Amino acid sequence: MDRLSTLLAQFGMHATTFYAGTFAGELAFDAEERSGKLYLFNTSKARVHVKQQEMVINQPSLLFIPRPGKHSITAAASDNTQLVSAAVSFDGGLDNPLTTALPDYMLLPISELPILSDSVLWLFSEATEQNCGKNAVLNRLFELIMIQLLRHVMASSSFSSGMMAGLADLRLARAVTLMHDQPAKTWSVAELAGAASMSRASFAAQFHKIVGKTPADYLLSWRVSLTQKRLREGRPIALIADEVGYESPSALARAFRRKTGASPREWLRQQ
Repeated sequence: MDRLSTLLAQFGMHATTFYAGTFAGELAFDAEERSGKLYLFNTSKARVHVKQQEMVINQPSLLFIPRPGKHSITAAASDNTQLVSAAVSFDGGLDNPLTTALPDYMLLPISELPILSDSVLWLFSEATEQNCGKNAVLNRLFELIMIQLLRHVMASSSFSSGMMAGLADLRLARAVTLMHDQPAKTWSVAELAGAASMSRASFAAQFHKIVGKTPADYLLSWRVSLTQKRLREGRPIALIADEVGYESPSALARAFRRKTGASPREWLRQQ
């Protein structure tokens, strides 16, 4: 069972390239943006201001800001900085589970991301050419790099808690992926523990320690996230209830209010 493909099947990503080439000056964004940002620096120097921190980039690096937030990038003409960047959005809105599971930003040298090396070379090569379909290729390459970055996050166990930490733990990942793949099923702790090849007590304790929630609460959160995504898509609540494991729209509405403090209709109106 593919833990990442199952997640992306529900909350897919979309990249739109907005800069490619030699960069000098300033790029600045505020919290009103409706997407995250992915930056790849190939050579020379740039300054990054994010979350009230200033960082100097002086080697090929990747900067990923998964959620809208005030930040800026500056470089002098003499720095000869090569930059390719894209806006990245995920299905399900800004509060989708994948985006909220990631930190405010990730700044990593490309040398620490060997899984990305070939894709990054291809990206910068494409950025310097004027080939037919250039933007479409760049957009797809950014999406590929995002998938490879998420692979790296899971393979390196980069997070100590949360959904991504659960997916990085190969035993817990089996249970998490089952809930992702079959949200309508009434999963028992015993069934999930069996999938993880653990005793019921050990599984429950380990799941809470690593993911930060009980299995039941995690399943509720996942179902509510799927409901929010489908509400944004205009799906009727009666169909959504059946798809996410509730016997009636009213049962879904009660669970939804318990988690969000609002009914599905109230929540959608707020959006």
